[in-house]
Amino acid sequence: MTAPLIVVSGPSGVGKSTVVAETLRLNPDIWLSVSATTRPPRPGEVEGEDYYFRDSQQFASMRDAGELLEWAHFAGNSYGTPGGPVAEHRAAGHPVLLEIEVQGARQVRQAVPDATLVFLAPPSEATLRERLTGRGTEDPAALERRLLAAQEELQAAGEFDHVLVNADVQQCARALLDYVSLASQP
Repeated sequence: MTAPLIVVSGPSGVGKSTVVAETLRLNPDIWLSVSATTRPPRPGEVEGEDYYFRDSQQFASMRDAGELLEWAHFAGNSYGTPGGPVAEHRAAGHPVLLEIEVQGARQVRQAVPDATLVFLAPPSEATLRERLTGRGTEDPAALERRLLAAQEELQAAGEFDHVLVNADVQQCARALLDYVSLASQP
């Protein structure tokens, strides 16, 4: 049996990275896929650990060669999941987590029908705005684009198998582990 693929998605600033990090801390046997992106690294981000940072031409070559399981253009940059490593880890029996945008989750639904899609929602839109503003990583125009995109993405929650409200990171991480366990059962 192939190990499960769990897709975690939701609007920017909802806490996807924080919940995923806690999930991996609780179960280090889960493999987190590393995405490729055309956006520049943020302070402290490491090539190959946080993202594969690629220029637009390199990213387009990966996309055109069919190397990406999914890809999306979001807030002025492209993001995508290299498919080879995902398939290899699943075949080796390692549950795989993808932390991706809503557009990408829709593509995974089509490409990998047995994937479990989990939407991470904020407790409120005001909380989401505070989280995005508090990061201090965006210029005002990029922040506004992310907020507009977040409003649209919140509408997509019904397309997912499960919805988790991220009011408590520990609770969300434990629920995510429950979904991994459920998806692992024959």
